[in-house]
Amino acid sequence: MRFKLRKMLNGAAIVIVILCYTVIILLWQERQRKPSETLKNISPSLSLLVLAESVKRDLPKTQGVSGFRQIHSSQSSFEKYYSFKRSDRMLHETQQSNEIINGDQRFQQTKNFLLKKQTYPTILVEKPLLRVRNSTSKTKPKDVYISVKTTKTFHRSRLDVILKTWVVLANEQVYFFTDADDFDYQIKTNGHLINTNCSSSHNRKGLCCKMSVEFDRFLESQKKWFCHFDDDNYVNVPRLMKLLVKYNSQEDWYFGKPSIRVPLKIPDRENNQKMISFWFATGGAGFCISKALALKMMPIASNGRFMSVCEKIRLPDDVTIGYIIEHVLKKKLTVIEHFHSHLEPMNLIKSESFEDQISFSYSRSGNETNVLTVEGFDKELDPTRFLSLHCRLFPRFEFCLR
Repeated sequence: MRFKLRKMLNGAAIVIVILCYTVIILLWQERQRKPSETLKNISPSLSLLVLAESVKRDLPKTQGVSGFRQIHSSQSSFEKYYSFKRSDRMLHETQQSNEIINGDQRFQQTKNFLLKKQTYPTILVEKPLLRVRNSTSKTKPKDVYISVKTTKTFHRSRLDVILKTWVVLANEQVYFFTDADDFDYQIKTNGHLINTNCSSSHNRKGLCCKMSVEFDRFLESQKKWFCHFDDDNYVNVPRLMKLLVKYNSQEDWYFGKPSIRVPLKIPDRENNQKMISFWFATGGAGFCISKALALKMMPIASNGRFMSVCEKIRLPDDVTIGYIIEHVLKKKLTVIEHFHSHLEPMNLIKSESFEDQISFSYSRSGNETNVLTVEGFDKELDPTRFLSLHCRLFPRFEFCLR
């Protein structure tokens, strides 16, 4: 009897131990499950942080060259993922200025802009205007990267007129390279205003710094053609496309027009007994470089190395481009007479040939002006004559019909 009782007690003890062990396991599992649920609830945020860190690692690093800070900071990949945060920062900087604005209204304007691209201004002609018929080339407008060099001092006086005219025909392809943040023109350019953080001075270092950023941004774009212009240029976009579609971007091409009659001669600083000579396309008239040639320039000019070449030869940006292409790479400039800078008299360009020209310019020195001779708007309303030129070329634009 005692044996049976002892056996029952032992069995009960075993059952109790098993139950206790089961309860302990269930409690432990419950405790582990709760943090997992919390982690599950915040996993999107964690994923976003992981994404942020991964994008940060992919950002180009700042070059160790003076005056070449934060080359790609504007519109970087990280800011594209956090566009609204960028808007907050831009808004904060704008509110710190002397402008009197409504903060909520400006933020809403930026928010709407980021959600939906705007067209500036209204245009009555359709996009097929940019198509060139009967061409065997595969080059399309989207394959062209157009950079416009400017400075904050000239944003209002120079950018307004080109944003209203020729840029409308290629607003997805045109990027403006400046030297300061500007909230208003970030909106007007559809987010294509790039602060290079270069000097605003019109000297060699400032110009070369901006050109270095332009070149690097083009390489990042993976487009087929790099075309540079200044903020005092009017670009006949259909005529530019008509030129580019005739050539293969997989071959080495350097288009532009010199502003001198003979090749430039400079001493070879590595060999003082020797002179070197080369042609260069004037930046003030514009120039274009094929992707194939740009890739050959990469080891010499990319990632800030362009500035080192400028310092080596001690000449401006457009001259340095010619030096690299003609002297270093031994590729020739293809002269296109239809590029024009303010260094030549604009009144010598005949009005009947306007449609054949690629770029125009203007300048003012005291009371003297160098502008096109073209009928149209009053000179006080259109001192550059770009509005009148645009209406001559594209008469169906809305402002031309008023």
